[in-house]
Amino acid sequence: MSLEAFSHSEPLTLGVELELQLVNTHDYDLAPYAEDMLRLMHKTPLPGSVVPEMTSSMIEISTGVCHSASEVLGQLAQIRDALVKSADKLNIAVVGGGTHPFQQWHERRIYDKPRFQELSQLYGYLSKQFTIFGQHVHIGCPDADAALLMLHRMSRYIPHCIALSASSPYVQGQDTAFDSARLNSVFAFPLSGRAPCLLSWGQFEQYFEKMTRTGVVKSMKDFYWDIRPKPEYGTIEIRVFDTPLTIERAAALAGFVQSLAAWFLAEQPFTPQEDDYLVYTYNRFQACRFGLDAVYVDPATGEHMPLREHVLQTLDHIARHAGSHGASGALHILRGETAASQNDARWLRERMREEQLLAEVSRQAALRFRGQAA
Repeated sequence: MSLEAFSHSEPLTLGVELELQLVNTHDYDLAPYAEDMLRLMHKTPLPGSVVPEMTSSMIEISTGVCHSASEVLGQLAQIRDALVKSADKLNIAVVGGGTHPFQQWHERRIYDKPRFQELSQLYGYLSKQFTIFGQHVHIGCPDADAALLMLHRMSRYIPHCIALSASSPYVQGQDTAFDSARLNSVFAFPLSGRAPCLLSWGQFEQYFEKMTRTGVVKSMKDFYWDIRPKPEYGTIEIRVFDTPLTIERAAALAGFVQSLAAWFLAEQPFTPQEDDYLVYTYNRFQACRFGLDAVYVDPATGEHMPLREHVLQTLDHIARHAGSHGASGALHILRGETAASQNDARWLRERMREEQLLAEVSRQAALRFRGQAA
């Protein structure tokens, strides 16, 4: 099977997907209501789409093609409001966050769709453990070679993306001591991690052809990489974000990606190379474990510095490009929270310290997703 041609897309356009939790409203555990939600949601004309995910207590929403973070927010707000309305009819709630804090994976049901059933046969219990919730951001690229350059430049900023979005400190009722425990579940899959450092589409096509010849890979969907090209959309897709607790943060993260990409295209600030990846897994682990308090090793210089500092420096570098793409407000939100070391993982832990009950933490997170204070 050959790799499909890289489609044309408008450079720097955005598309955002959010995987969301469906919980009941008596103990705030996950509830298998995806089918009912989809039935209700299909009655409302909306931008983007609403589709099922691996298990029946999850749902995925996505925007259409957007030009700015504010357009992303506008579309997500419409979909969120319709979701909340549908959930209220079913007496359930919709929640953000990268993991549900106390669900038991073995109680999950695989959603009845051929691809999910096939993955369940292949991956066994990992499929149910994949009841985790991420945000994916697509960014339009000028052409196929530019997409690979963009992908490998963006790889230096994967720790930043993880720390800014981290919202999965709890798994099966336990504080994991990670800000993003979700990504540990992704790493269990054989084709996860990083894409090979190839900078021309011709080389990438050869790699894909070799992989399909092994029979291990049938399509790009089989790669669970942190960032992967999406030739059918003419984008790259960044997949390391935990689903934030609010759509405002989701839109701000999209603005961050767009501003980084605009900087890369306008200034070509560095050429990626294989040696960038010497520190990749270490930086990724640090960001998952410690969030904004992580140590960041600069791939170019080997210098160690607080990740929070590197995030703030990066926000300075890209501020001019953010301004010309309407993302200044998005970066302003992220700057304030980074300076205060405040991400969603910290918010969840603060609620837990106050409430001492994870069900109450989930209830307050559901209110937060609706745009209400607890």
